[in-house]
Amino acid sequence: MAGGNAIRGSRVGAGPMGEAERGDSAPRQVVQYFCARGHVTTTQFALGDENDAPEVPVEWDCPKCGLPAGLDAQNPPEPLRNEPYKTHLAYVKERRSEEEGEELLKEALTDLRARRGTVTAAE
Repeated sequence: MAGGNAIRGSRVGAGPMGEAERGDSAPRQVVQYFCARGHVTTTQFALGDENDAPEVPVEWDCPKCGLPAGLDAQNPPEPLRNEPYKTHLAYVKERRSEEEGEELLKEALTDLRARRGTVTAAE
C-alpha cells in the first residue's frame, strides 16, 4: 500500500486562490459592539458608495452571551427583561376586579341553573 494519490485531500479545480482569481475585495469598515457583560464583538461591514451606503446596525447580538450589544462602550444596552409566564387566570385578574368577577360568576351560575331547571328559592 505504498502507492497513493498525489493530490489527496484536494478537489478538481482547486488551486491557490488569490485576488487575481476572485476579484478585488469590497472596501470594509470595522465596527465594535459592546454588551452589558463587557464582551466586545468586532464585525466588518462593506462600505458602499454614497448612493448605496449600507447602514451599520445600532444593536448587534453578542455571540458570547446573547445579550444586545451597542456601539457605545460606556453605555451598552440594557439586558432584555424576561416576563414570567402568565396563566389565563392572571390575565383575567388584570382585566377584571374582584367585584366584577363575583358578579359574572353569579350571572353564569344563575344561567346554568336555569338551563338545568335547578333554580333555588335563595336566588
